[in-house]
Amino acid sequence: MTTLDRLRDNAAATAAALSSSPGFGTPVHPLLPTQQARAPPPPAFTKPAISPVIAVKLEAATLRPVAFRTFTKKHNLTLNSPALQALAGFIGTHCGTGWREEGTGERVLEEVAKLWKAENGGVIVEDGKRLQGILRTLEGCMSGGRVGAPKTGNKLSRESSFVFGNDSAVDLSDSDSRRPSLDSRNNSFGISKLQVEEEDEHADANTDPRAWLMVISAYEQPRFTYDVEKKHFIQLTYKPSLFPPPSRKMALFRERYNIIHQRLLRNEAFQTPSFSSRSATLARTDSVTTQQFYKITPIANLLGRGGTSHLLLGMLFIAPTGTLALNDPSGSISLDLQHAQPLQGEDSAYFCPGMIVLLDGVYEEDWAGAGSSGLGNTGGVGGTIGGRFLGFSIGSPPVEKRNVSLGINTNATEVGGGFGWTDFLGLGSERAVGERMRKLEQRLLSEHTTSPESKKMVIMSEITLDQPSTLAALRMILAQYAAAPDPPLAFLLLGNFCSQPAMAGASKGSIEYKELFNSLAAVLRDFPLLLKNSTWVFVPGDNDPWASAFSAGASTLLPRDSVPDLFTSRVQRVFTEAGVPREEVGGSVMWTSNPARVTLCGPAQEVLVVRDDVSGRLRRNAVRIGQAAGQQRGGDEAVPAASDTPQADEHDDVVMSGALPTTEDVIEEPSAEEPPTTNNAPPPAPILTTTPSSHEAYNTAQAKKLILSLLPQSTLSPFPPSIRPVHWDYAGALSLYPLPHTLVLADAEAEAFAMTFEGCHVVNPGRLVVEGGGRRKKVGWVEYCFQAKRGRVREGWVG
Repeated sequence: MTTLDRLRDNAAATAAALSSSPGFGTPVHPLLPTQQARAPPPPAFTKPAISPVIAVKLEAATLRPVAFRTFTKKHNLTLNSPALQALAGFIGTHCGTGWREEGTGERVLEEVAKLWKAENGGVIVEDGKRLQGILRTLEGCMSGGRVGAPKTGNKLSRESSFVFGNDSAVDLSDSDSRRPSLDSRNNSFGISKLQVEEEDEHADANTDPRAWLMVISAYEQPRFTYDVEKKHFIQLTYKPSLFPPPSRKMALFRERYNIIHQRLLRNEAFQTPSFSSRSATLARTDSVTTQQFYKITPIANLLGRGGTSHLLLGMLFIAPTGTLALNDPSGSISLDLQHAQPLQGEDSAYFCPGMIVLLDGVYEEDWAGAGSSGLGNTGGVGGTIGGRFLGFSIGSPPVEKRNVSLGINTNATEVGGGFGWTDFLGLGSERAVGERMRKLEQRLLSEHTTSPESKKMVIMSEITLDQPSTLAALRMILAQYAAAPDPPLAFLLLGNFCSQPAMAGASKGSIEYKELFNSLAAVLRDFPLLLKNSTWVFVPGDNDPWASAFSAGASTLLPRDSVPDLFTSRVQRVFTEAGVPREEVGGSVMWTSNPARVTLCGPAQEVLVVRDDVSGRLRRNAVRIGQAAGQQRGGDEAVPAASDTPQADEHDDVVMSGALPTTEDVIEEPSAEEPPTTNNAPPPAPILTTTPSSHEAYNTAQAKKLILSLLPQSTLSPFPPSIRPVHWDYAGALSLYPLPHTLVLADAEAEAFAMTFEGCHVVNPGRLVVEGGGRRKKVGWVEYCFQAKRGRVREGWVG
């Protein structure tokens, strides 16, 4: 009883001391003895701070939605099934039953994604040595199912325990220099303090450059489409077909337009300034400080705006009425180009149906109505707009350099915007492995050998094996490189391998065509050193089977498959006889498609190879524009090219300068020995003068005209299907966006050249044996140096 009275007295004293203000909500009445809070238990019975983890068996299908949201949506990574299974097992073991409710599983996935990107992993997360090392690192940081501090005996100070973001990752509490720490790349949510020793990324790398030389067929290349809403490339997942639905044909041209349109809108000449009230005009002004910008008008917006000037972007095509017209996703309109002048100078580029062009002019409205076009009731938005468009200036869209497309700033060695995370070739994106692969490429090409021949690729085109002079020329070239101190890194042989279409009517049949490669095998057998130490790549032409069996010499579909193994068995047998192991023959001789891509160290160097007589096709289908006048718009005189010698033209690059300029804007860049640089802001429009002077050869001017006609179109085949048919589902293999480092454009109808435009080095080896009278024949080929990314035209004589 005494104890109960004592408790009541204490409760009354406590109630008197406390306030009964509504703001605090303190009870007025004293607490009953039964409502008294229990005394805290002794320290021995205190609940542990870390609850035990109950491991569960987590299925990969259950974790897939969370992993997709973290890796794909947030970090733009792809997680394959074995890696997902490994992560499911790790999270089920170390996070337990609370992996979903407490969010610990998503936190682990977040750290894995960040560490994977910090270690320059590929876009595809695979279960291997790299992922297992990341999981072992996280295993040492798991505490109670959560990612915490590393389980080490070293003490961490308060300053170093809460370092996030871009703060320093140096452990301030321990000055032991023998224990390396992660740099600022790995700073994220406590993982920044992990003491992990980075392994040498090149310790296990193969020192042979041939091991890093890969050939990607057009049918193996990943397929992407540009999403206008997301403004990014999305990989296509449906299975391609040689007989796709007709909707894929429309998607092909829409894809080309969208790529060029987004490339154009990212150009600073087409970006509206924040503070500007002056209207834009294409006329050149004397004021240097005046900023001009250009705005593209959709064709459908021309309705009701007769007599006004506009800048259109669309594709040239021949209307059903036989007139030239311009088409964009909003509609079509007839063109009148009798007063038009090329923006890059007179006779600077070809303009053919199927090309996407910029056209500046005035819209003339037809008051007769929408049906005045002669096409029936097809007028209005989405159809043919009534009236016509008088073009005054026409030009190709500006070319965008590869560094700008991928978001690489070579001056600061930083990766910014652009499409750097898109893996266009399936070998790793630029942002993921680009920097590491460039260092590896530099080390392989500098330390492998000091001989310059071992860093080169010999390119030969139009190797017609049914001509005796071709075999003699091939033997002469191979004997020259066999006598060198070191063999070349690769040999690139492009068709046609037969001067006439094989298996087409009365031409050579299958037996005769097989004998041609038997003759080639007899020549290669005399050079076993080259067969054993070089990589040989064969690209077919239009006269090679099986496409030549039904084309009879006409343009075949692009891309086209390689020469069948039925005809090349003798050549592969020669490599085995030369000492190449049977299991390695496939890596020494490669029969690939047309076009194909040759890469060295993944995205570090990309060489696009195509065999096509595109110059003749451009001349046959070009549209005549304006008058054949030599004067420039506004009375400007034509300015000769930046270099007076053809040798300088082979190594000079011309950058973009000024918005839609004339031939005055010519800038000379450093030579081939200096790597090309990219400014922080891309200049808006390209200009490559093609006005022949007394010091410039005619074929050099034609080569520049060919380059200016092809590269701005971002495709190898800017023609309608009636002129150059294309497999709709494989049209992405013909893309020139982003620009490759080197374009091998094997055109037998054009002279051999090697020159650079906007950072893309274009090479044409021409014919191996130049046709002409006389006993002695002229032989031409190209030596391409992988280290300098430049080619050099070589010549010789055989007779």
